[in-house]
Amino acid sequence: MDNNASDWIEIGEIVSTKGLKGELKVNSKTDFPERFETPGKRWLQCHQDKTPQPVELLGGYQIPGKNLYVVQIAGIEDIDTAETLRGCKLLVSSEDLPEMEENEYHVSELIDLEVYNQLTQEKIGQVINVFSFGHDLLELKLDKQVEEKLLASDQINLNQNKPKKKPKKLSPKAKKNKTKTILIPFVKEIVPVVDLELGRLEINPPSGLLDLS
Repeated sequence: MDNNASDWIEIGEIVSTKGLKGELKVNSKTDFPERFETPGKRWLQCHQDKTPQPVELLGGYQIPGKNLYVVQIAGIEDIDTAETLRGCKLLVSSEDLPEMEENEYHVSELIDLEVYNQLTQEKIGQVINVFSFGHDLLELKLDKQVEEKLLASDQINLNQNKPKKKPKKLSPKAKKNKTKTILIPFVKEIVPVVDLELGRLEINPPSGLLDLS
């Protein structure tokens, strides 16, 4: 197998250590707990390494209530060695994808999809991340024009709430930092259309989530 980025799927990032015997805490980026619980071959990509290295996962378990797993990798037997892996990514081969049922998707399939308002067909932004907290949330990076609309709406509300004061203009820095991404619940009622072939999905944003009028 080649070592192109498309050949690999990131399943988690090592964020810290646990205990003194080399256990690692991994922030999960997959919906499949067996990636961390079932022993077997995985790949590790650290820092500036372009080529992932094979490692043997000995097992792991989820920390209750958190999107974190504690795993043990063969050969990592003390905290000093474990610390050197902080920030490294755990990967699997893109060929090793579990079969999905209808209306189920791999995280890697959703990343970079363009997002449109189903009613107006206005492009809203792009999926940049997927979070699982009991239910899935899509993180969208807003298109610049949509972001400017939201910022303008916020400024109008600010002016209406404070009629006695001269409204302050938002600085370019404030505009840049105020609205960057939004979270959309990934449920059929809000995301009725996912078209992987066209690289897009359509949403029906609930009242208050987006103001695109």
